[in-house]
This record gives sequence, C-alpha cells and structure tokens, in this order.
Amino acid sequence: MNKFLILILSAIVFAGNQSTQAQTNSLKEAFKDKFLMGVAINRSQINQANKEEIDLITSQFNALTAENDMKWMYLHPKQDEFNFEQSDKLMELAEANDMFVVGHTLVWHSQLAPWVFKTAEGDTIDNAELTNRLKNHISTIVGRYKGKIKGWDVVNEALAEDGSYRKSPFFKIGGESFIENAFRFAHDTDPEAELYYNDYNLINADKRDGAIRIVKNLKSKGIKIDGVGVQAHWSLNEPSIEEIETAIEMYAATGVKVMFTELDISVLPSPWEKSTADISTRFENSPTMNPYPESLPDSVQTQLANRYAEIFELFNKHSDKISRVTFWGLHDGLSWKNNFPIRGRTDYTLLFNREMKPKKAYHAVIQTVED
Repeated sequence: MNKFLILILSAIVFAGNQSTQAQTNSLKEAFKDKFLMGVAINRSQINQANKEEIDLITSQFNALTAENDMKWMYLHPKQDEFNFEQSDKLMELAEANDMFVVGHTLVWHSQLAPWVFKTAEGDTIDNAELTNRLKNHISTIVGRYKGKIKGWDVVNEALAEDGSYRKSPFFKIGGESFIENAFRFAHDTDPEAELYYNDYNLINADKRDGAIRIVKNLKSKGIKIDGVGVQAHWSLNEPSIEEIETAIEMYAATGVKVMFTELDISVLPSPWEKSTADISTRFENSPTMNPYPESLPDSVQTQLANRYAEIFELFNKHSDKISRVTFWGLHDGLSWKNNFPIRGRTDYTLLFNREMKPKKAYHAVIQTVED
C-alpha cells in the first residue's frame, strides 16, 4: 500500500473517530473545563422510579437541583417537624454519581408551609419571631447537609420587576434584614458552603440593578454571598445576547460567580409583553397560544437549536465568570412550561425530546465546544 493511500485511510479513520466522539459526548464531558452542567429533577427521579431517566441524568449532568422537594412546604411542613426523606434520597443519588447538589431554596415567599408567619392564635408574627424561625429553619437544614451540599439558593425571588423589594410577608415583617439574616444564618451553619441569590428576569436592567444592590449591601456588611443565580426562562427572541452579556459582566464585576440556574427556552407565543416566572399568573388556552400540539416543525427545531447555540457560545466566551448552567427539567415532557402560564399547552423547551432523545438543540450546544 503506497504512502498516499495510507494517509487517506488514516484521515478517514481519524474523521470517523472524531464524528463518533462528537455524537457520544455528554454535556458534562463537553463542558468539563468550563462550568458545571446541571438539571432539576422531580420526586419520581429522586426516587429513581425510571431507570432510563436516571441513566440520562447521570450520564449527561454533574449537578442536581430538586425541582420542588427542598422547598419549605416539603422540608419543614410544621413548626416542630422536618421531613428529610426526599432530600436524603437526592443526596444518595448525587453521592453515588459524584454530582454537585444545589440546595433550592432556603427562603422563598412561595410554596411555604401555612404556619410560617402566624402565631398559635392566628396573628401575624413580629420581626423577632420571624428571625427566630428563619434561624431554626436555615440552621437545621444547612446543618443536616453541612459539607455535603456545597451550594445554597439562600434567598429566592425577593425582588419586584422594578428592582425594588417584593412586598412579600418576609419583607413586610422583616424588611431587607430578612435577606441579611438568611445569609448570615447559612454562613454561620456551614462556613464552607457557597451562598447564592436566585431570581428570574435578572437580565432586565431594573431587576438586574436590584440584584446588584443586594450583593453590594451584603458585601458592605461583611456578609458572605458567592453568586447570583439567573433563572433563564427565555424565549426564541428574548432576551437579546447583548443584554445577557451585559448582565454577566455587571454581576461578575461585583465579585460574585454567575449561574444560569433554570434554563429553558419556550418556542410558544407569550401572552405577556414581558416574560416572567411568577407561578401565580395564568392565562386561557387557545389554538393561537398552542400552535404545536402534536409535534414541532423542523424549521422551529432549527430555530431552537440556533438560539441555544448562540447562548452557549456566549457562555463559553464568559466561562471564567460562569460556574454552572442548570436546565429546568430533563426533557420536553417534564417541562413546567407545558402548563405555564397557560395550562395544557405543548412546549419544547429543553435539549431532549419526550422520548428522551437528543434534539438538534442538544447537538448545537455540544458543537459550540467542538468548534
């Protein structure tokens, strides 16, 4: 065999190997030198009820967030009662597969237990009692997983859309000190854990500036905060890449890590002028609002893939500032966007389809690293 033919055959084999590698590569492997790749998992997955789902989770991702089971109403349903059954199972899954766990979330105005703001007589508690309850809640939960859960969403969604503080019961009773106390109590309980502020629409200028104000206020008082979690519930067109990049740079300039904590991209028309993730909001279903009830046209699959690609090209560019990207759900069939803000719609927001097969968007995301 002459040398020229050997070179051609070698090139073909090499190209074939490269192609196979690209097809079989996982998200966590592709981005291992950039940032963690995470996924939010539901109770069925925490209980490992579906082996195919667990295999996909553990092969593709290296960070886990409980979609619901670590929220107050589940972990602390009564004042004198904690329920760690599901969170312990989550830890077992993570530890068996060497996965980073995000504790989501310690303090949030939604999905609370009904006792949180009330006395035994049904009156509203005062700030001193709220502080005591926050301390007990946070120190008990963080203490149980000290050294195991290395990152906590300490406070979730404490801002209104204009960047002012949301007028939640936490704020009405405790003012902004409830945020300061929450971070203090978490740090005192586990000084090594990373502590995050998490919210939606943090790309929008007013809310972005509000989050930066929280970071600067905590830092000015010597209170530990390590990162800002940007809930990335986005669409095919919004926010713009320029807006996302500006936010990354501005958050990083405060000295904290940036995380994209709840990434999904809706392909459906929005009933709002501005996007939101306020779970209390609902609209009526209609054929106009649910244009793809059976399947997604290939042209829209391509749009989704291109959108994910441009987002991850930006993430790669700023991987020195970004520590984690977490998808909010494993596959399209489990996306919360199928029912929000309009119940009964069919959306296609994630990288895996309802049969748990990788979509064009998955390959587009991988390709941003291969390129």
